[in-house]
Amino acid sequence: MRDAMIDVDVLIVGSGPVGATCARLLVDQGHLHVLMVDAGPRLTERAGLHVRNLPEEARVAAQVAAQGPTAFRYAVPSMPERAGAAVSGRYRLEHLVRPGTHLPNGERWGELPAAACSTNVGGMGAHWTCACPPPADGEAIGFIPTDEMQAALATARELLQVTAAAYPDTPVSQRLRERLSNAFAEVTSRDRAVQRMPLACSAEHDQRRWSGSDTILGALADEAGRLERFELRHDTACLQLLVRHDRVIGAQLLDRSSGTRYRVDAKTVIVAADALRTPQLLWASGIRPQALGRYLNDQPQVVHAVRLDAEECGITRPGEDATVGVYWVPFDRQHHPFHGQVMQMEACPVALTDEAQANVEHIVAMGWFCCKQDIRAEDRVRFSETEKDFLGMPAMTLDYSLTERDLAQVDKARDLLQRAGKALGQPLGEAPLMLPPGSSLHYQGTTRMGEADDGTSVCDDRGQVWGFRNLFVAGNGVIPTPTACNPTLTSVALAVRACERILQEHTHGHA
Repeated sequence: MRDAMIDVDVLIVGSGPVGATCARLLVDQGHLHVLMVDAGPRLTERAGLHVRNLPEEARVAAQVAAQGPTAFRYAVPSMPERAGAAVSGRYRLEHLVRPGTHLPNGERWGELPAAACSTNVGGMGAHWTCACPPPADGEAIGFIPTDEMQAALATARELLQVTAAAYPDTPVSQRLRERLSNAFAEVTSRDRAVQRMPLACSAEHDQRRWSGSDTILGALADEAGRLERFELRHDTACLQLLVRHDRVIGAQLLDRSSGTRYRVDAKTVIVAADALRTPQLLWASGIRPQALGRYLNDQPQVVHAVRLDAEECGITRPGEDATVGVYWVPFDRQHHPFHGQVMQMEACPVALTDEAQANVEHIVAMGWFCCKQDIRAEDRVRFSETEKDFLGMPAMTLDYSLTERDLAQVDKARDLLQRAGKALGQPLGEAPLMLPPGSSLHYQGTTRMGEADDGTSVCDDRGQVWGFRNLFVAGNGVIPTPTACNPTLTSVALAVRACERILQEHTHGHA
């Protein structure tokens, strides 16, 4: 076994798709010595493999192992049960979590009750739905030049292996897309029409391999033959960054298997630990800019299910395989400030109605993500000076509420889901349902980027923390804009831009 790294060029905290992006680019392009650590276990022999690529028994075991302080198999309530709990406020744990995730504070919840994370190598990238729509005008970050962002998005697509052809484009799916297009003709444009969802996935012989951190890492995901200048340590929590003036000089790490604490020195540090635990680590390290943890932005999620009209959708025989795949009704700032997804049951991340669960034939799930109207400093994650979480880090409390304008958007999303349901067949249930706040898992803004160090942001447009020469933050938390689309593609693209600066700094010897 080779010697463990104790002095590295780059330390990366977090091994999700964003951390994996940084590792891949810095090792491949910069020939740098990189150490990546994750507090959670390695779920698969190949580091960061998506659990949907596993047989059921292995998948369930991997999901449970990722659930931190609640490492047991959850009950799976139906969509109406989840939504009913959101209305009443009387939650049970299973109303708030999905397999492979856990609440930040164990079985305690607050004003964003379904806010959850995953503690495992690969992060949420081992469990995500793999949807990778690009941000639209109104979602994109205005102070990043368009040509630069488009180039970064192109690199992100390559790393994630994004394709719109993950599912076969059958006559049934073409008919379904046509009916959706007609229903939403006045709110979509020619360049952002109803279309097949871009998914991080490779498909061969009608078999799909879902992208995880291993996809991005490439050869670095395999222990055998891994380059000497890269190391991935699982079950290794980063407890504190060590600060000297305007630099982070290293970190205090904890080997969770042995209980040993030790120090690693680093020339550059990237924290990509998710939108809740990245600000947690900065706060625990005494790095507490005014905007840290503030401007928390979630996407209210409204869901519905529909049984396809067999005749209208071109299903000619009972039991016919009407492969639908995943479809996208894109965001339009003026006419449709929502992100709509229509997907077959196999691609749906939550259980639907009891009827749908009992008989999935010709049933599709629909979800509309709302763009939050009011991004406010008072929506935030706070950290305790005294209480600790299961990793020994400062316990967090989430302060969050929807404004009247936000709730009005939720009502509009319900109307749009009714429209989609009627276009496709017979809606199941009385009305579309809003899931418990936090169910999107798309938290943003807690380490947001900005144009200037004016107290309203944590980092610049390359993820470099204000006031520090060698500290970077990455992940969904850096996105400063209200969005409705799935954020992973954007976050990976922003990490690409961060790596460009880091490579430049190391090349010129400034790191």
